[in-house]
Amino acid sequence: MSVRVTQEVMKWSLRFCSHRSPWQRRGFLVTTVKNPSFPSLQQFAHILGPRQSQKWISRSLVSAVRFLSHDRIHSDELEDRKHTSSELSELSHPAQMHFDEAVSEQKQQRSPFMNHLQLCGSPSDVLDLTCKYSPTVRQISNCLTQMWSSLKKMSDDQRRYELQLMFEHPAFDKLLQKALSSVNHMRNDDLTYSLLSMVRLGVPQRSRVVQTFLRTCQEKLNDFDEKSLSILASCLEQMDDSPNVDALKDGMRQIVKTHLPGIKNVMTLQTMIRILGKDAPKELKWKLEKKVLSMTDHFSLPNAQHMISTMATVGFYSKPLLQVCSKKITENLHGIPFNRLYKVLQSCKELLYRDVALLTGISDYVASTLEIWTNKQLLLFLSVFEDLHFCPDALMEAYAEKVITNPDVLTLKDLLCVLKVYSFLNYDLQHRRQQFLDCLSHALGSYLPRMSGFLLLQAVYCLCVLGHFPAVLLEQLLQSSTVEQLLASKLVKSRERMFQTVDLCLRVDRPPLPRPLTVPTSVLGTSPLASPSVNQWLSQGLQSVLGDQAQTMLQERVVVENFYLIDGLITKSVPNQTSLTEGSGCAEEQCSPAESSQRIAVIYAPPSCFCYGTSNPYGYLAVKIRHLKILGYTPVLVTERDLRSESEEGRREMLRGLIFPEHHTSEAQPKTEHLES
Repeated sequence: MSVRVTQEVMKWSLRFCSHRSPWQRRGFLVTTVKNPSFPSLQQFAHILGPRQSQKWISRSLVSAVRFLSHDRIHSDELEDRKHTSSELSELSHPAQMHFDEAVSEQKQQRSPFMNHLQLCGSPSDVLDLTCKYSPTVRQISNCLTQMWSSLKKMSDDQRRYELQLMFEHPAFDKLLQKALSSVNHMRNDDLTYSLLSMVRLGVPQRSRVVQTFLRTCQEKLNDFDEKSLSILASCLEQMDDSPNVDALKDGMRQIVKTHLPGIKNVMTLQTMIRILGKDAPKELKWKLEKKVLSMTDHFSLPNAQHMISTMATVGFYSKPLLQVCSKKITENLHGIPFNRLYKVLQSCKELLYRDVALLTGISDYVASTLEIWTNKQLLLFLSVFEDLHFCPDALMEAYAEKVITNPDVLTLKDLLCVLKVYSFLNYDLQHRRQQFLDCLSHALGSYLPRMSGFLLLQAVYCLCVLGHFPAVLLEQLLQSSTVEQLLASKLVKSRERMFQTVDLCLRVDRPPLPRPLTVPTSVLGTSPLASPSVNQWLSQGLQSVLGDQAQTMLQERVVVENFYLIDGLITKSVPNQTSLTEGSGCAEEQCSPAESSQRIAVIYAPPSCFCYGTSNPYGYLAVKIRHLKILGYTPVLVTERDLRSESEEGRREMLRGLIFPEHHTSEAQPKTEHLES
């Protein structure tokens, strides 16, 4: 008992003697700190005096150059390594070290430190705990990981505040010092977890502690298993380029090349792909693609999900591999949690990959299980579908019903998101359309006193695209105070474009409003037309089609309402025999040009103007078609696919069928009758 008491007395006396004053700041680990929220070393200039301050800073800060070279180890670093080894001389014997590590692992399972660590809800809580209990080499990694895990659950403002408290906490420097002195005795996974946590916590990447961990990873790289390699790969993705980072990336790529032929586990292969990163040579990516495709029979559902996200992370596009993964996910949609399903859609967006079966399957699945998703999750689904330029019909129909049932639960941000998605994708709710738009307009009206001018402009613009004109919102937007607010914010082109669309809708649609409303010319800006050239194939095809047509005239690049560009305007005379026989009065009076002729507006529409996999035009093109019809034109859309016929004759026949469908039908009728006979 006396020996035990003596040991405790010595332990506490040493801890008391080594305790630092609360005013003393850290500095020896950080070489450069650019974040203004962190404490500055200049704070102590007035305390230490000019010469003392310079001397203290030079002694405290360690140049990052000492830890940046991957060609050789400088003498300063060797001295630091010797100093580190002397501090842990009691663990120098390998057998003793392995024995102590095994004992420490057994103790750690029942250690009160680990029990308390799990209850820490912030980095400061973890640092306070390290003041009460001295963490072991293994527990240092647990502390850093717990600090980051607690931050992930916080809001942005709270996270910034907790990070400031963490960097000002006197125990944070002590914990980093202990990590630095213990780095050579850490297990590989603890080493990589510690490095990843420090980078995520915002420890400067050129600080001595981070650079030392990077150098140690280089030395132990050949002994890393796939778990440690995966953690290190995740860490390097978040780090800026530096000699040590680049050296590690090169070393990991060499490991991948060496071990690739012998890999038989899908997860290991995915880890190797992640390690390569976006800068991997194309030849190596092709080898990886061939290897992965040879293992697709062993893909599980998580493998397929993780493979798509891994490919997006490293910018590795392989259509055959994506098709295999998409099919696997489509067949097993039920039971996939939101995070994984949303991650798949995000990865498809990053890869610019769209599989109609996969996207339709997800839409149908989410729509059929609408009650299990939160409103935020549903809006995230809708937003990523919009980013993919894909219209999820089933989901949009089901969500519209949800909005009609209870529109008051939507926040202002929710309402703007819904308007953006439904106007951009031009989804037609048919008989529920008016009810849906009225619900959105009413909900927006309740937020009107708190809406900024720009948010109000966004909302009105989307409603006008949908052909809905709520008077309350329009009057508020066009008030002089709102217009002045928007003018003061230096209108950008997108805002000018929105005002131009609102102005055009008011003039062409002529909505029934309590009083006439006009958009001030001060916010309209200049004409939005970019004057693109007419598609050469379209121009040649139109001239060829109209060459044998009497009483027709072709005009190219016609501007309507100083806003819409028509690639080819065909004016065709309309005979008045019907009017003459019916005695309509046109025989005695001259008919107007619009009544005596048909105006066909031929518009070239690239694939980007349509929802993916459909002929449904996006919001802007839909408004253009609506307005041209009101103005008396007959819109004819010519797509890129239409112009890709094998021969000039084929393109001409296609255009003739689109522009003169009545002639095309009459010519095809005898052929049909002949075939039937």
